[in-house]
Amino acid sequence: MMIEWNYILRIFVAGLLGGVIGFEREFRAKEAGVRTHFIVALGSALFMIISQYAFTGQFDHARVAAQVVSGIGFIGAGVIIFQKNVVRGITTAAGLWVAAAIGLACGAGMYAVAIAAMLLTILCLETMHFITSRYSERILTVTLSPVTSERLLEFMDEAKADKVEIDSFVVNDDKAILQVRTKLLQSTETSKKILSLSKGLKIEIS
Repeated sequence: MMIEWNYILRIFVAGLLGGVIGFEREFRAKEAGVRTHFIVALGSALFMIISQYAFTGQFDHARVAAQVVSGIGFIGAGVIIFQKNVVRGITTAAGLWVAAAIGLACGAGMYAVAIAAMLLTILCLETMHFITSRYSERILTVTLSPVTSERLLEFMDEAKADKVEIDSFVVNDDKAILQVRTKLLQSTETSKKILSLSKGLKIEIS
């Protein structure tokens, strides 16, 4: 009975550590949150326990664990989204992969390694979020219509004077599509500036 309680402790700790990573992802409104990470880590720990203790005789106990490593890619692929030429969800997919590894570590009874991996993962995610939210850039796609060449040049001159950085633009009939570069933290402020310059124009910002 003591051995069974040890197994239960392993899957409980695995689910708890995976859930902490999932909480960080859910707090950032990402594709997979607490429930997904909790279940992935718990399931991985259970697979590890089954791999180690459920079979008797001469078996390769690493086979079940190895299948978790490759099989988690199926779930990871499900949270990766390609939209508007931008790939989203890769970090969350990697988080699920790490949660699976943490689950395997807990299933093997390697609690210290699992906790260290969880802490390092959270540290990396939070540190990079802090850095990117303050220093990374974003490209805004601005569509103006109907627009003439004269009105477009006027708009671009006003944007330059207002310190709005236009990377490139394409004109198609009476429509102009501009790529505007801005700091991520200043994207809302930049959008307001663009809207204030669009007198007499229909404008879309994405």
